[in-house]
Amino acid sequence: RTLLALPVVAACSALAVRFLILKLFARYDRMAEYMFLLAIGWCLGVAELSHQLGLSREIGAFIAGISIATSPISQHIALSLKPLRDFFLVLFFFTIGARFDLGLLREIAVPALVLGGGMLLLKPVTFRFLLRGRGEQARKLGWDLGCRLGQSSEFSLLVAYLAASLGLIGNAASHLIQAATILTFLISSYIVVLNFPNPIAIRDGLRRD
Repeated sequence: RTLLALPVVAACSALAVRFLILKLFARYDRMAEYMFLLAIGWCLGVAELSHQLGLSREIGAFIAGISIATSPISQHIALSLKPLRDFFLVLFFFTIGARFDLGLLREIAVPALVLGGGMLLLKPVTFRFLLRGRGEQARKLGWDLGCRLGQSSEFSLLVAYLAASLGLIGNAASHLIQAATILTFLISSYIVVLNFPNPIAIRDGLRRD
């Protein structure tokens, strides 16, 4: 049932957006409040539909977000939802941290260091290698991009949490992914702040918008 539910929800979402949601957005494009409520209602509706079909609400909300991301007004919707997104993002990270089992830290510490360190090292090298034939400036840009994007995606935290909830991976594996991701967040932030131009750089020569 679950295997069939995912394509059904995705297909229904795509059709609904194409033939209904986009028309509603176009009709109320001058009313920011209506568009805001419509976007929230759409995501909540697909999330509940997914739950009724045996999927998680998170997967449903993710599908709903992707389905409207291709619309011409997706950027406007993203800006409207930014305060709400930032608020719940803080709650999400707080929940992840509160549920982290420190008793597993001794077991996963070394693998997390290896996994996080490998990601931080491989990304700059990979970007520099991919841009090697574009000139010295491109190689420097590749190194810059690799360091700035060296951290693991916060989406991996959600994937690890959902996979553990569904029994696809063990609790130790989920905590390993979370620990490695958090480690890359911390180290990558320090690398960027101390070595690359950014608004909160410590050195005056690197501080820029």
